[in-house]
Amino acid sequence: MKRHIPNIITCLNLVCGAAAVILTLWGYWWPAFCFMLAGAVFDFCDGAAARLLGAYSDIGKELDSLSDMVTFGLAPALMFFSWYYKVNTDYPSWVAFIALIIAPLSAVRLAKFNLDDRQKTGFIGLPTPSLAMIVGSLTAYGHVCMQNGVDGVLLRLLCSSWFIPVASVFLALMLISEIPMFSLKGGADSKRVAVIRKIVMISAVLIIILCIIFRPQGVPFFALFFLMIFFFFAWYLIAQILTLLVPDQAQK
Repeated sequence: MKRHIPNIITCLNLVCGAAAVILTLWGYWWPAFCFMLAGAVFDFCDGAAARLLGAYSDIGKELDSLSDMVTFGLAPALMFFSWYYKVNTDYPSWVAFIALIIAPLSAVRLAKFNLDDRQKTGFIGLPTPSLAMIVGSLTAYGHVCMQNGVDGVLLRLLCSSWFIPVASVFLALMLISEIPMFSLKGGADSKRVAVIRKIVMISAVLIIILCIIFRPQGVPFFALFFLMIFFFFAWYLIAQILTLLVPDQAQK
């Protein structure tokens, strides 16, 4: 029985992803993101359970990728698509379809991860869960702001004609990029990566504190949680790109 436990947890991730897709298409973006978050928790737990129980299997690996494709590939693509299609009514509706580029490139990203031996302790390219957290938290925050009649920079960005198409293409390309990125779960990192991880984590904590201090007036406290997630993962991506400018002393 224990060998099936990780796969059961993985299937719960898939169920959460399916729920996120349905709620997104109904226009309930912040509840959809909550299911996406639950899927991320199950995604973390299935790997932990497999290691704890020694219940690794080939079917578990494939099932994990298929579940991630729904929760962290299809769901965020539909979030950006449906937001643009339903909210940005002043702009051509066909532009919303640009957001769907996230879905196929997520599939490519997951397929590469399964075959790439370089990604045992870290990642090459943006992980699909990180992309989902960026897209999902931003859309969820925008939804809460609209419900409460709160204006703000992020909401205006989401409602602009250019942001979602540009962000979708950029994030999708980050998925299949060759940029090395450390894992938030930890691992056997080099000294350079360990230092970068500490800097990113410390600065992320400072960003979160600033989010709390400068919370926009009228925004419910639970929406602040979405804002923290967005800035944390956005900074995670930006910091990885910036580290490319820092020479690796070990290679000199």
